[in-house]
Amino acid sequence: MRIGFIGLGSMGQPMAKNLLRAGHQLKVWNRSAGALHGMAALGAEACDRVADACQADVVISMLADDDTTRDAVVRQGELPRGAIWINMATVSVAFTHEMQHYCEQQGIRYLAAPVMGRNDVAAAGKLQILTAGDPELIAQVQPLFDVLGQKSWYFGSDPAQAMVAKLANNFMLAAAIEAMAEASAMVRAWDIPAADFFALTGSTIFACPAYTGYGELIAQEKYTPPGFKLRLGLKDVRLVAQAAEEKNVPLPLASLVRDNSLDSLAHHEGDLEWAALAKVAARRAGLE
Repeated sequence: MRIGFIGLGSMGQPMAKNLLRAGHQLKVWNRSAGALHGMAALGAEACDRVADACQADVVISMLADDDTTRDAVVRQGELPRGAIWINMATVSVAFTHEMQHYCEQQGIRYLAAPVMGRNDVAAAGKLQILTAGDPELIAQVQPLFDVLGQKSWYFGSDPAQAMVAKLANNFMLAAAIEAMAEASAMVRAWDIPAADFFALTGSTIFACPAYTGYGELIAQEKYTPPGFKLRLGLKDVRLVAQAAEEKNVPLPLASLVRDNSLDSLAHHEGDLEWAALAKVAARRAGLE
């Protein structure tokens, strides 16, 4: 199976490497050339043009947002008729519908398969893969998902359903980070080390990856290098709000996280780790 991989960022690069290690032939493209050299050394075919990387049976895209994906895959990509396009990034529901329509017109088969997990999880091949669409098409590419992830989850026949499930998950994660940020400010104000507090919560009532991982980052104030940038977290919260509004679902917590994220961007913290939302709570409490 010839595979084109578009986007070699902090998530895409380890995913592409895992496919190479599993014996798949890869054509790769990235906006910055640095990542291409490393992939070529591992046996991938580095492409200067995204259109060349898209000449494949299956094209996987892992790009930052709607506009970047549209520009690369649709405007420059030139996918061949009959190809399967798997978009594994987190994009908007509206964009998912737009791409479905575009692919139907072009004779391309489209799947939404956003992933859960940070870059270290991607490197270990332990991502959770959320899928929706034609079950037979998903079965056809399942061997690729088995390389990239620990488990695949099916959410319905409409590709947008996979994206809604991913956005809902990211909304819950954003709310958890906000709760930890505010709790951290509270205990610090009472001279309780945040590390001690999160050691308690992470081993008792909140003994789960989201709370232990982000709790440790907040306790150590380890916001660089980012595993997931705060500005990308804000992007996802905006996508959550759009999807909810389409169905008249109010999400007050999403509005709160959005505003606090804007506060963070106003302080030039957008390229820090998402956990840096804790800096907003700390500032308001007079701790910074």
